[in-house]
Order: sequence, then C-alpha cells, then structure tokens
Amino acid sequence: GFACGLGVVAALWLTPGNGAAGTSGAKAAAAAKAFLASLPAQLRKETQYPLDSDERHDWHFVPRSRNGASLLNLDDAQAELLGPLLATALSPEGLLMARGVIKHENLLREVETARGIDASRRDPGLYYATVFGTPSASAPWAWRFEGHHLSISVTQVPGHPPAMGPVFVGANPATVPSGPQAGFRLLAPEEDLARALVAMLPDTRRRTALIRDTAFADIVTGNDREVKLDAEGLAAAEMSAREQQALRELIGLYAARFVGESGRDILMRMDKAGFGHVRFAWAGGTEAGQPHYYRVHGPTLLIEYDNTQNGANHIHTVYRDLQRDFGGDLLRAHYRKQ
Repeated sequence: GFACGLGVVAALWLTPGNGAAGTSGAKAAAAAKAFLASLPAQLRKETQYPLDSDERHDWHFVPRSRNGASLLNLDDAQAELLGPLLATALSPEGLLMARGVIKHENLLREVETARGIDASRRDPGLYYATVFGTPSASAPWAWRFEGHHLSISVTQVPGHPPAMGPVFVGANPATVPSGPQAGFRLLAPEEDLARALVAMLPDTRRRTALIRDTAFADIVTGNDREVKLDAEGLAAAEMSAREQQALRELIGLYAARFVGESGRDILMRMDKAGFGHVRFAWAGGTEAGQPHYYRVHGPTLLIEYDNTQNGANHIHTVYRDLQRDFGGDLLRAHYRKQ
C-alpha cells in the first residue's frame, strides 16, 4: 500500500491549480461531481454523506481510521480528479503546503523506523476525501480532505466564497534533522513571523501578551466542534503601528492558504468586526528551540499554533472561523432565506 500511496500523491498534484480569485461554486460542484462519478458504487456510498450527518463534525488530525475515499483506494485517474476540487478552496501556496504535509509522512516514517518504532501508520496514502450533501451551485454542500496533520473542511453556500474551517496543518519533524532534506522547515513562516512579533514587543506589552510561562501541550481547542475559549493576550488596539503590521502579516499568512476570494473575505470580516479587538497571546519560551505556543483570537477568527512535542520539533496549527466553521452563520442565513 505504501508505494501505491506515493504514486497517487504524485498524481493528485498533476492538475494545475486553478485556485485564482473568482472561483465559482459551480466550479467546485463540477469538480466534486466528476470525482464522485469516477468512484465505483460501493466506494461512492462510503464517501458521500448527508449534509447534516454527524460525520461532518467528526474531524481530527491524528492517525486513526477514517471514512471516505483514501488515496490508497484511488487509481491515478481518480486521484487526479481530486486536484481541481482542492484547487477551488486552496491557493497555490495552500496546495503546496498540503502536498508537503502528505510527503512529510515519508520523512516521519524514516525517522521513526530508524528509532526502532513501528511506523506502518505513517503512509502518504492515508488521506481521505469525503463529500457531504449533493454538490450543486444552487444548494449548500460541503467536503473534507483529511489525514494525519491535515484536515481541511470546506462548506459551499450559493453566492459566497468557500467557507473555510476548521483547517488544521501540522509538521513532524518541524525541522528535518538529517538526510537529503536536512534543515527543511515545512511551517517556517508560521513560527518565524510570530516569534518576530513577540520579540519586537517592549517589556510592558510583552508581559500582557505572555499568558503562561510554559507552553500548552497542544492546541487548546483540539478537535472541538465549537470554539469555547476566552480571548487573552495583547489587543491590537494596544500595539504600535509596526506591531500591528506584524500581526496583520501573521494573520495574512494563514488567510493566504485559501483561494483569493476566501482569504479576502476572512480579512474583510476581521476588519469589519474591529482589528483592534484581535488579541495576540504567547506561552512558553521566546528563544528558538524552546517549547512555545501562540494564539491569535478576534471576534471572527482563532489561530492556534504549538510546537512542544518531540523536543519542540513538532508543530500543530489550526485556523477556526468563529462565524463560518462548518458553514456556520452562512448556512443559517441561507436556510432562513429559503
């Protein structure tokens, strides 16, 4: 299965990304329909769920058994049909990042095998696509692409950009320790931009931003269906113009993973709710190599990041849309209107 998974991963990205701004719901629906139509009847049945199914909220970023069509189940032609669907939600940078996470499973397999650990669960074929509802440009539906260290939930509501969230991305090892890719860092800017921000804060403001001396062991919200977390840390309203710019750049990095129209919508809603209300919080050491955690939390969004496991060489990041996770307000408004 391992080698087969590799072939499929390669096939999955042969399709050039068409994730430019203005991607319509029709394009996503057509891509999902083509993918579902390519599957044999039994696999299609295992891949498609009702939109209101509990399965839709059962997301996770750990290695475990999952429902849907795994890359191992797909031949190259079927896997290629997933490319255009992913490109309706992810920007070219986001697609590269997702591919990087999948390829990282090979590195992790080598690292763990060298340590005498059974690493058979580390397989780039164990990523699954699931569709919820009937893909359509005129009615809501959703889809998810998920495996170890990657979970992308997308809800399509007619007349709106793809609603992104929850979106989880992880990297283990965060810095590749040895071999041909030694020194490669999959989520380098996510760490470096936040560290630069905490470093530029003067003592008084840094004390407000630092919410704990020790980092949290993992992202605090885990795979919770809903975010229930008090906003802590330093508000953007209290920052200097330079610090605010650094915070915007960090948030922009996460928004840039998504197609232009979704990324712009995320930033527009953040500003509409008041950028001054967005808070930046840090926990743990501020020097490179020390276990650390940060959080960006505003009225419309939450970003969590931690790097504590495996000697602080194992990153988890999550983007949660407090208005539109799993469709949220968009779906409610659509059904009210109907």
